Order: sequence, then C-alpha cells, then structure tokens
Amino acid sequence: MTAGKKDVYTIFSKVHSDRNVYPSAGVLFVHVLEREYFKGEFPPYPKPGEISNDPITFNTNLMGYPDRPGWLRYIQRTPYSDGVLYGSPTAENVGKPTIIEITAYNRRTFETARHNLIINIMSAEDFPLPYQAEFFIKNMNVEEMLASEVLGDFLGAVKNVWQPERLNAINITSALDRGGRVPLPINDMKEGVYVMVGADVPFSSCLREVENPQNQLRCSQEMEPVITCDKKFRTQFYIDWCKISLVDKTKQVSTYQEVIRGEGILPDGGEYKPPSDSLKSRDYYTDFLITLAVPSAVALVLFLILAYIMCCRREGVEKRNMQTPDIQLVHHSAIQKSTKELRDMSKNREIAWPLSTLPVFHPVTGELIRPLHADSYESTNMPLMQTQQNLPHQTQIPQQQTTGDFRLTTFQRFEVNGIPEERKLTEAMNL
Repeated sequence: MTAGKKDVYTIFSKVHSDRNVYPSAGVLFVHVLEREYFKGEFPPYPKPGEISNDPITFNTNLMGYPDRPGWLRYIQRTPYSDGVLYGSPTAENVGKPTIIEITAYNRRTFETARHNLIINIMSAEDFPLPYQAEFFIKNMNVEEMLASEVLGDFLGAVKNVWQPERLNAINITSALDRGGRVPLPINDMKEGVYVMVGADVPFSSCLREVENPQNQLRCSQEMEPVITCDKKFRTQFYIDWCKISLVDKTKQVSTYQEVIRGEGILPDGGEYKPPSDSLKSRDYYTDFLITLAVPSAVALVLFLILAYIMCCRREGVEKRNMQTPDIQLVHHSAIQKSTKELRDMSKNREIAWPLSTLPVFHPVTGELIRPLHADSYESTNMPLMQTQQNLPHQTQIPQQQTTGDFRLTTFQRFEVNGIPEERKLTEAMNL
C-alpha cells in the first residue's frame, strides 16, 4: 500500500520597498504600474530569458482608507496591460506625504505583491498658471493620452500654436467621467479625453477664433468651426473645437458677496460645539409609562362605552314583538315554518305535504285558513293521477258523439275566493 502524494499550494505576499515621487501642485502627475516590474515577484520565478505572461491586476488605496484621494485616478483596461495612476495634486496637500498602497494580484496563481508609493507634493512657484485652455480630443482614450510620448506630442502642437514661455499639462479627464457615452465597438471608435493645459501668456489669435460669431453659429448648428491652426493638430489629434474652454484667471472677478442678514437667515452662532462626553443619563421609564398608559386608558374607555351600548341598551325580543303588527308576525312565523319544512324535506322526502303549498290567509278577511289535509296525511299513498271517484269538486256532463250516442266528460270544478267556477261547464253545455 503506497501513500498518496499531496500537493500543498501556498499564496505568498511580498512587500517591496517604498518608492518616493515628487510631483508639483497644479501639474499633471502620471505614474505607470508596470506589469514587468511585478512579474518576477510571483513564484515560480522565471528563468533568465523566459517570458511569463500571467494576467495581473492592481488595487490602489490611500493607506488606512479603502479608496484613493479625490484628486488621484487609476485606470487599467485589461489584466495584460499596465495600470496608470494620474491626477492633478491640489495645493491643500502640499507638504503632506500621501502614501498609496499598491497591491498586485496574479490572476493565474492568486498570489499577491505589495509596495507603497509615497507622493510628496511640492509647491509650484507660478501656481496656478493664469491662462488655461481645455481641449477635447475625440480620437484618443485616456490611457493612450497618458503615454509620455503622446502627451509630449500634444503639448508640442499646443506650444507651436500658443507660443508660451511656460506650458504645463494640468489635468486629463476621460469623457466618460464627464457624462459621455461608451462608444460602439466599431470603426475603432474612442471614448474621447479632455486635456487641460496652462500657460503664462494670453491666448493666441488662433485659439480665439472659436469665439467669433461665425464659429459660434456653426457650433450651434452642429457644424465644425473654421480654425486656421487645426491643421497643426489634425495629423495626430482630432480636436472638437466647439468644446474648447478658455479660462483667463486674471480677469475672473471674485464671486464672494457679503451676506445681508434678514428674514430667513439665522445669525452666526460661531463654531459648532458638540456636547461633552460627560452627559447625565436620562431615565426614560416615566416617558415609557406615559406613552403606553394614555393610549391604553383611552382604548379602555371606548371599549366600555361600546360594551354598554351593545349589551345594556338592547330592547329585547318581547318589546320588539309588542311593537310589531300581528299579521307581520304571522307572516314571519309562516316563513320560518316553511323554511324548516323545506330543510326537513331535503333530508327525508317521505313526509306530508308542506304547508307552504297551501294558502295561509284568506284573501278577503285575512283569517288563518286551516289546512285541508290532516298532519297525519301520507302523501306517499296518493296516486299521481286520481280517478274520477277520488277527485273532489268534479262535474260530469253528457257529450254527444257522431253516431248519436252520448258519453260523459268530467271537468274539474275550481273555486276562487269560495265561489265555484262554472265557466267551463257553461261553455260545454252551449256546444
């Protein structure tokens, strides 16, 4: 008997040394997370000359927090491409080191590697640049624009048009973050990207052309404006000139307005002072009793009133019968008796005829009529068709036949209100 061989897999996590970067406030910061940098950290370690192409993804967050700072963004299209951290540091974070935890995941072996990126934001002497222009490039995605050579080509084209002494990329934003739609996967369509640049000189005449009335009218009609310097960008970048934004910081007027206190505006109460931790405990037993006692007492009073009305204020059956006419009581009693007889007949059909089939009141006097048959009369002994001798109230009349003989014809005599009906007999005698 041989022992089975067991393979034990252990997931390793390595922490690399910290890396320090020193971006400037108000200037675009780009840091590429290279997959090649982490490939050699996942066992089995590749041999020299061996190529490994495991899928690797990255997770970035501010140390001690689940997400990144608000100014810092991250993008990675596929597990086989590099990740990119980018953004524009703000002046509020100058002098404060920002530690970003970067965790790499090998999606094939599920191993991890981690290191910290320390961002030391430096202050810029000419921050912010007074003249800023934002371009919308239609044929680029954000990760393509973040490449150093592509971004350098764009800044070079802008510099040829603008001719500034100092030109910096301030920020890059994907069109999807501005409410744009995801393009269809046809004809190599791109999402589009907004690129903001800043300079220290006023805008050139070429950039100002988009503000003239003719181009504004063409933009309102969804037509491309006529820009003389567009050919300097067209070789590599397709710019939507209708979406260009020119901001002159030197002419911006402060929007601060003194608040005039009046109706609806509370006076300034100073800084908010939260209550201290040494608050006295409050006894809620009395409030609990009041909350339950008052509704319970009201419900009890309503219950007693309803019980008095339903039980103690009843007139009774005798008083009701005394105020009811006798004929109405007789009618009601007859209905009850008929109902009882019908129910009994449904159980046993070998009983006497129901009283409901006989007249109860005399149609003229209203007196109660006694049944024609006794209670002991058995209906089962009565034939379905009675003979002439058994039927009461019958009249026999002679009738002449065709040969001269006569035959007797029997007619049933009917009574209506006690008066015999002779109409049929008279009509027969007149024949």
